[in-house]
Amino acid sequence: MASSATPKVRSFPKVEFTDSEAGALEFPSSSSRTYNYFKPAKLRATVYEDVTVDVQPDPERHLTQGWIYGFGDGPGGYPQEWTTAKSSNWHAFLDPNEEWEQTIYRNNSAVVRQVSLCLGNAKRAGAYGNWNPAWQKFIARNLGAWMHAENGMALHVFTSIQRSGPTNMINTAVAVNAAHKMRFAQDLALFNLDLSESLDTFDGSVHQEVWASAEEWQPTRKVVEELTAVGDWAELLFGANIVFEQLVGQLFRSELVMQISAKNGDYITPTIVGTGEYDYSRDLGYTRALFRMLTRDEKTGESNKELFGEWLAKWVPASLVAAQALQPIWSQPAEKTLTFADSFSAAKEKFAQLLEEIGLEVPKELDK
Repeated sequence: MASSATPKVRSFPKVEFTDSEAGALEFPSSSSRTYNYFKPAKLRATVYEDVTVDVQPDPERHLTQGWIYGFGDGPGGYPQEWTTAKSSNWHAFLDPNEEWEQTIYRNNSAVVRQVSLCLGNAKRAGAYGNWNPAWQKFIARNLGAWMHAENGMALHVFTSIQRSGPTNMINTAVAVNAAHKMRFAQDLALFNLDLSESLDTFDGSVHQEVWASAEEWQPTRKVVEELTAVGDWAELLFGANIVFEQLVGQLFRSELVMQISAKNGDYITPTIVGTGEYDYSRDLGYTRALFRMLTRDEKTGESNKELFGEWLAKWVPASLVAAQALQPIWSQPAEKTLTFADSFSAAKEKFAQLLEEIGLEVPKELDK
């Protein structure tokens, strides 16, 4: 006989919506089937924006409980206090080069292939054989010395701050900057080795003595070493890319080596040094965009301008001394097709233009 017992009715907790669910949040593209938690710079987000923007969490934007990790000495996450520069929205910075992991490998591998082909072809063609002793000495001493400057900035300037910025976008750009400097320093080292193997008269070790004790290079060495002692990541970036690279780096690489190499029968060095100049043009692009954002900030722009003026007063005089100390090397090549005055004037003009683009006053020291 079938049971007539009534089936037991099971009860379940009633679902209550409290608007704390992720799906309840409204953001720029929440109504779209393909959405982001940020507003793209253009109509659609680029791959760069997808892989960098908001990848690094920030309590001001996402974490209501505060930083979920920290350092042993107290500060959590990515402290904004690691620089005296201020911004009402650090996340507004986007790298104009749109550098991320794939572009780093792609761009640097292209440069490595270019340098390798250049050095290989030069050795096969015996291109170094026509270099006169004066040019060999110039490259051994001065380009070798500059290799130390590039390596010092790679390891102790840009690498040291590639984790210090308050957003992933800033840190990624600085990390790429560090990779550029390190690769270029290594390219110069390989070039030095190739010349040492190809020319019995080339002194491949003299650069160590030049960097350590040559009078004309000591002010440059001093600025590089003083940069490594700066704790403020934004000041370090400003002093290196805005001031030192403009007044000393470009002066040596672009306004001297790139200009006179061909006149001395050398078509190899401009190719090698040109990769460093290309790197710097990209690194200057993101640096200019960052500091222009800070000077144009509606809330903190004026205070930032005052701060950057203090940084200019600190780094411009030292960089000018370093630049002027290099004057004697303009007379070392056999073919002297360029004067120091012309090169220095061009470097100062470019520097002044850069400051105007950022929105800063040109220091009076440039007129001296």
